[in-house]
Amino acid sequence: MAGFLLLFLFLFTNSVAEEVSFGIKQHLSTVTRYGASKGGHDSNYASAPDGCVPIHLNLVARHGTRAPTKKRIRELNSLESQLEMLIREAVENGLSLHKLPSWLKLWKSPWRGKVKGGELIPKGEEELYDLGIRTRKMFPDLFSDDYHPEVYTIKATQVPRASASAVAYGMGLFSGRGSLGSDHHRAFSVISESRASDTMLRFFDCCQRYEDYRKYQEPAVDKLKEPVLDDITKLLSERYSLNFTRQHISSLWFLCKQEASLLDITDQACGLFSPSEVALLEWTDDVEVFILKGYGNSLNYKMGVPLLADIVQSMEQAIKAKEEKQIPGSYEKARLRFAHAETVLPFTCLLGLFLEGPDFRKIQTEQPLELPPRPPATRIWKGSAVAPFAGNNMLVLYNCPANSSDQYFVRVLHNEEPIAMPGCDGSDFCSFKDFKEKIVAPHLKHDFNTLCTANLEEPVSEPETSKFSLFRWLFGPRNDDKQPRKVEL
Repeated sequence: MAGFLLLFLFLFTNSVAEEVSFGIKQHLSTVTRYGASKGGHDSNYASAPDGCVPIHLNLVARHGTRAPTKKRIRELNSLESQLEMLIREAVENGLSLHKLPSWLKLWKSPWRGKVKGGELIPKGEEELYDLGIRTRKMFPDLFSDDYHPEVYTIKATQVPRASASAVAYGMGLFSGRGSLGSDHHRAFSVISESRASDTMLRFFDCCQRYEDYRKYQEPAVDKLKEPVLDDITKLLSERYSLNFTRQHISSLWFLCKQEASLLDITDQACGLFSPSEVALLEWTDDVEVFILKGYGNSLNYKMGVPLLADIVQSMEQAIKAKEEKQIPGSYEKARLRFAHAETVLPFTCLLGLFLEGPDFRKIQTEQPLELPPRPPATRIWKGSAVAPFAGNNMLVLYNCPANSSDQYFVRVLHNEEPIAMPGCDGSDFCSFKDFKEKIVAPHLKHDFNTLCTANLEEPVSEPETSKFSLFRWLFGPRNDDKQPRKVEL
């Protein structure tokens, strides 16, 4: 009996420890706030090797934390009425509601009555403002010149949350450098292209073949997510004595993400799910991002070639200015871009980040990659790390005159942290020559217009993920008990 009690206490303690240590805000895929993605820690930026000086910076950043879109607001309003109906039906059927959380019985959507959505919220403004301040602190020499729009180029898409993010970032970057107000702000220019022709930052909107692929593939992605949603629907229906459907669970998971990221509420919708259920829901989101925006199909990232080419061109111009000893203020020192997850994710893939060595060689030859493994297996590809709100890639060009072989080097910072580049033998500091030859050149063989012109005589291609793995996961043996399946994709 004593042994049984000890075992019970051990299991109970471990269960409580799991609940306490599980930080839900770090498991919200691409709805994760920037600070949560970084674990609340300061950036571990490593200084350049001795004798190396940064001479140019490229930034590709996602907008900050935003409000739900109009479509999603309607979904939450609908969830409110559906939950009321479920509770009413349970009462009419004489079911006990003692297991039901009290908040759920009276829940009203915080966005009820709103007719607009998708805007940058104050937390998102702070994310970009603080990022601007930290950028200047990391690279004081790069931002020592007087402001000029041709020295510090700032670009954003026409979507208001992206341009607002650019403004917030610029306010932080140039804070104290102007004469406006008591905080000495200054005006600065933000350039935007038309949505219809922005092949640099909204290439996903300008690529007809991608539009066709995504439209074709979205139903298959939904089908892929169904088994997880079905398992969790069954578990929550039994747990709370409500007749939940798959759509209810999907909407409650979306509500959890919005409450945790936007409202700092983690004990309502998020509290309905166990940590293992959250891990599975997060994985379904990550797989969707992988297939539709990431390594799941080479078209997803190949269409970002205009952005990659623009970045290399800016570096070559900076090298030319250095070689010609142009005077400060006469050449560009930073090109700063603000866009969307659909921009940052493909660009991250073009650089080959979040890959093991063998997988990098596959994307260089456009071979298919396996889908991210299902929990509890660990995986590199996580939306919360790859493209959280305000997620960013900085490409810093260095001049290293003391180096006898190569004078110019590139360092990639992902979310302000140096990150290994598989294309540069796992180093985060790569010669510009190797960067161009090993990482950039294999992609630049593609022409955007040729790549994105839809050929109506050809069917839309299947995603470049393992079809056998997809089939095995969807139609393989299922467990009939109450635990989610352990079959990995």
